[in-house]
Amino acid sequence: MIMARGTDQLLLPVNPFFIAFTLLVALLLEMLPGGRHPAAPDMLALVLVFWSVHQPRRVGMGFAFAFGLVMDVHQGAVLGQHALAYTLLSYLAISAHRRVLWFRLPAQALHVLPVFFAAHAVAMAARLVAGGMFPGWWAVLLAPVLESLLWPLVVLLLLAPQRRAPDPDKNRPL
Repeated sequence: MIMARGTDQLLLPVNPFFIAFTLLVALLLEMLPGGRHPAAPDMLALVLVFWSVHQPRRVGMGFAFAFGLVMDVHQGAVLGQHALAYTLLSYLAISAHRRVLWFRLPAQALHVLPVFFAAHAVAMAARLVAGGMFPGWWAVLLAPVLESLLWPLVVLLLLAPQRRAPDPDKNRPL
């Protein structure tokens, strides 16, 4: 069980079906008809980073690669563009997961911001090498910032099922 610094609350073990459900919902959000604006936050990337930080042994680079291939096929993008970006995203999140969990939510958002920037930069570089159009600097810089701003909300929502109800019993330490 993970106990964040400065909190007195222990987290219950995560249900693997909840992990699968949240990843599937994020995937479906990315597959909504109408296309995705370049400056819109990538919800699948956000959920992948969350689970890579909080459950690195359950959700890792293999899941990220598979979801990236699904997104590549769905969007008709260069095969491997999202797969490479999501795999890098997961690798960086797993590499920094102990450090990220040490901080409170606003500082965590600042720690995952470079991870999102790196993933978007890799995806854009793959798109440009394949002959795609440059969406503009505002779109390139806005999406990672929006994802970082959504980080505290995503953490609160996805950790909610693991939070233990406050126990009024004073005789037990846990």
